[in-house]
Amino acid sequence: MIVEVKNLIKRYQDFVALDHIGFTVKEGEIFGLLGPNGAGKTTTISILSGFTKYDGGEVKFLGKEVRRHEMEVKRELGIVPQDIALFEDLTAWENLDYFGRLYGLRGKLLNARIKEALEFTGLSDRKKDRPKKFSGGMKRRLNIACAILHHPKLIIMDEPTVGIDPQSRNHILQSIKELNRMGSSIIYTSHYMEEVREICTRIAIVDHGRVIANGTQSELTSLIATEEKVIIELSSVNYTMIEGIKRVHGVRECAAQGNRLEVIGKIGEKYLSKVIQIVSESDAEIVSMQMEKPSLESVFLTLTGRSLRD
Repeated sequence: MIVEVKNLIKRYQDFVALDHIGFTVKEGEIFGLLGPNGAGKTTTISILSGFTKYDGGEVKFLGKEVRRHEMEVKRELGIVPQDIALFEDLTAWENLDYFGRLYGLRGKLLNARIKEALEFTGLSDRKKDRPKKFSGGMKRRLNIACAILHHPKLIIMDEPTVGIDPQSRNHILQSIKELNRMGSSIIYTSHYMEEVREICTRIAIVDHGRVIANGTQSELTSLIATEEKVIIELSSVNYTMIEGIKRVHGVRECAAQGNRLEVIGKIGEKYLSKVIQIVSESDAEIVSMQMEKPSLESVFLTLTGRSLRD
């Protein structure tokens, strides 16, 4: 494991921000950390980054306790913060030079890493420009460039696509996948569920300072997978057909929108063959049929009772 968090506790006076939180991040994976605002994500990331002290529990990075090996851990971390962390009056190159020196890079190696980071983030032609002239997406990409100069083993990305255009967002997501292919493990937080679906191998859902669910997307959806929706496109729909389907054992609901039939049934019940039989007996033809399983969004809402942007 590259990260091990056990029974982590953080208090702010009488408020418990983290209440025995625990999870692991495997080496070589993109790990999603989800939760409504105030759930404890930012505090967790701040502790992992070495910026915030904790009151109890254990945080290990590559087997080493973070608070005992703070400087050693920080040298192997790349941090992409939620808020832009750049010097607006320095050029892109000068920003990278500054952050590279913080990580101990010098001379030819530093220059090579700067060129590499600029090329990787698509900013080579803007190296002499100052970030105050950049779009939001370009600033985000320069933020990433600053975080990867020293080839960190773990990159923590805290909502790196907030407030940017779709093209920049796509560029960043593809960059994250490439960084992962190149060997970096990544902890990723986002308010955009579609991003998490696209890039994360495993996910932890945090609420009220606790991990309330943890696993792959399929493992998380199985937590609430008691029903499924079958969408059937027909040549025609009639009242008798709908009422007949509603009486089938295992069917909870059947409704029509034009010639589209939506049937909600219990997973594991053998209701579908009977539904198809009723459709056939009504002389309607099936144009298409598809099954909808529970989504990551429905898991999140079911478990937290709150939308991601509450």
